[in-house]
Amino acid sequence: MAAHLSYGRVNLNILREAARKELREFLDKCAGSKAIVWDEYLTGPFGLIAQYSLLKEHEVEKMFTLKGSKLPPADVKNIIFFVRPRLELMDIIAENVFSEDKSHASRDFHILFVPRRSMLCEQRLKEQGVLGSFINIDEYILDLIPYDGDLLSMEYESAFRECYLENDQTSLYHTAKGLMTLQALYGTIPQIYGKGECARHVANMMLRMKREFAGSQNQILPVFDTLLLLDRNVDLLTPLATQLTYEGLIDEIYGITNGYVKLPPEKFAQKKQGEASKDLPTEPKKLQLNSAEELYAEIRDKNFNAVGAALSKKAKIISAAFEERHNAKTVGEIKQFVSQLPHMQAARSSLANHTSIAELIKDITTSEAFFDNLTVEQEFMTGVDTDKVNTYIEDCIAQKDPLIKILRLVCMQSVCNNGLKQKVLDYYKREILQTYGYEHILTLNNLEKAGLLKLQTSSRNNYPTIRKTLKLWMEDANEQNPNDISYVYSGYAPLSIRLTQVLARPGWRSIEEVLKMLPGPHFEERQQLPAGLHKKRQQGENRTTLVFFLGGVTYAEIAALRFLSQMEDSGMEYIIATTKLINGTTWIKSLMDRPESQAP
Repeated sequence: MAAHLSYGRVNLNILREAARKELREFLDKCAGSKAIVWDEYLTGPFGLIAQYSLLKEHEVEKMFTLKGSKLPPADVKNIIFFVRPRLELMDIIAENVFSEDKSHASRDFHILFVPRRSMLCEQRLKEQGVLGSFINIDEYILDLIPYDGDLLSMEYESAFRECYLENDQTSLYHTAKGLMTLQALYGTIPQIYGKGECARHVANMMLRMKREFAGSQNQILPVFDTLLLLDRNVDLLTPLATQLTYEGLIDEIYGITNGYVKLPPEKFAQKKQGEASKDLPTEPKKLQLNSAEELYAEIRDKNFNAVGAALSKKAKIISAAFEERHNAKTVGEIKQFVSQLPHMQAARSSLANHTSIAELIKDITTSEAFFDNLTVEQEFMTGVDTDKVNTYIEDCIAQKDPLIKILRLVCMQSVCNNGLKQKVLDYYKREILQTYGYEHILTLNNLEKAGLLKLQTSSRNNYPTIRKTLKLWMEDANEQNPNDISYVYSGYAPLSIRLTQVLARPGWRSIEEVLKMLPGPHFEERQQLPAGLHKKRQQGENRTTLVFFLGGVTYAEIAALRFLSQMEDSGMEYIIATTKLINGTTWIKSLMDRPESQAP
């Protein structure tokens, strides 16, 4: 049971249960024993919806990863392919089906497309001569996956690339569909605000879908008061910066995938007294990270500089709790202590894990390389020397630092300077291509197309105006007891979250001028509610806003929104949804051509 999904203002377990119900129904269509062949990318997201135990209840006996040639032997009646609608996967499926037919097993084949069926894919299967082998061809609409009590993600990795490089709006259609599913479960959202081209498209599609289903009005009292749709390209700066919250740094350094992180095992080895530690584990340590773990929920959104103090405070509380056993005299008291033991032991192991992770991160954040990189980032954000070639970037290229690090910095300089002068841009390009190889000309081209790297066309740089008007840089950000969202980047307040904050109070009218400087239209729509469903707000009751990031969101932005939800006087609670959870590295990687040929 995913209890942590139902603690928040909005019970996201309802969404998870709806997804599980649909999965059960599909599995029951295929009577008899089953083997599932997985498109590897889907296993992570599916794990958040259904564990193996649920599949087992419905006679799933074997699970394989989809790969070429022959399927592993399995004594089952049904073989079900769970795949994304990608043409290259159809060829592998065809190969699998052919090899099965030759071995004359009387098996039933089924295919489940996630999140949508595709005519092109079915056409490809037909060309390969295997379409007739499938008894069921179906779609499993997995749009928004609950990651935590206030967080939904579509885990649509190529959404930003598709929208801004390939002009493909499939992900926007899936977003609109996902929002319709959400409204079917949680009621119509009365107010929609948005900023950006993609946001406009999604809102238009939602309104059109609503008109098409005009007859089937749902009679659910709305849970959300407002939906805010934000394009990622309205704020290209935030994901490029190094996140400085605990969760953000774990993601920057080790990468969090579908709520799990893999860490170097040597920090977590249990050393027994007097034993040589020669047989250290070699498998990475895999940990699940979400608010179900009390300590993690407490520290994940803190600035990393405040994490040490929080951990030592927790350690004192836990050791004091264990000391209580000496005071337990009567049978009742001893029984009481014993009943609390499992919880205390879990807290102790959680503390040990997070102390180890914090030590791993501290080794990196206290290094000179990290400090130098951060200093340059902060200079760019405050507008220092953004218009000339940066010597630190030159040095990094000369030392052949990882290419993605270079690209993040160059793009950041370009964004903070509203483009680079021809001379500066050409110099960077030449240095990058000569050092890392000419194949990266495609990547540079993609970054230009996406607006991350561009030529300065007008002499006017709007960034300083935007920075001052929206107070994007706060000197002396308080990292220990924050009073402003800028603590998540130790001084820089994410532009996307400032827009969200201003929308709540005093409203976007107060920043019309700045909104015009940012790309894409801004708009407001209202959706009519059926009679009798207008919310009567209690005195002091908070409003709930769903903020949807089209093209990805970082953990630091999520931390900033959680901070706004917890502020005493904000009067607003935020639920976060996105096409993908990203950081600067995964984001730039998604825009690279042939990223696998270069080491991370």
